[in-house]
Amino acid sequence: MKHADQRVCVLVDIQNLYYSARVLHERKVNFKNLLTEAVAGRKLIRAIGYGISTQEAHEESFFDALEKSGYEVKTKELQIFHGGNKKADWDVGIAVDAITLASKCDVIIIASGDGDYIPLVQYLQIVTGCRVEGVAFAESTSTRLIGTCDDFLNLSDDKRKFLIGQRNTRGSAAGKSATRKKTTPKRKK
Repeated sequence: MKHADQRVCVLVDIQNLYYSARVLHERKVNFKNLLTEAVAGRKLIRAIGYGISTQEAHEESFFDALEKSGYEVKTKELQIFHGGNKKADWDVGIAVDAITLASKCDVIIIASGDGDYIPLVQYLQIVTGCRVEGVAFAESTSTRLIGTCDDFLNLSDDKRKFLIGQRNTRGSAAGKSATRKKTTPKRKK
């Protein structure tokens, strides 16, 4: 079902993939390789990454790297409510962009494991006629979402390609050697 003439839009829920990679694999997502594999040699119309900005702005260099990898980056501020509750999501923004872009492409790729996107996927397939593909870590993705998408790329299937950074070595031999006490060699008598 994939062919070179298909026009593709890729919509990436950055937080969803970031936290899934961190919890499941203790690593970070290689968003550049994700984009290359998701597009699969087809015509890329737009790639949009949806992120959250904090007051500390630690994520600015990350957003810059995404832009250099071919993404348009949309951000919104983290909302902090009275009492300390925090809210930050792009579900509605991604849905609106997907519906808006559907007339300009043949394939919408949603990079998120969030089952809340099932009605969006169905709408895009039935009403707009777009093919909808999913990209995420299967272990943290709604099985109904996987089943609803026309195709699904499981990022866990190729960790070398889709993950960067080192796993946390707590408890491993490498981690233990770094915390051992130094001992002085005994002198020969």
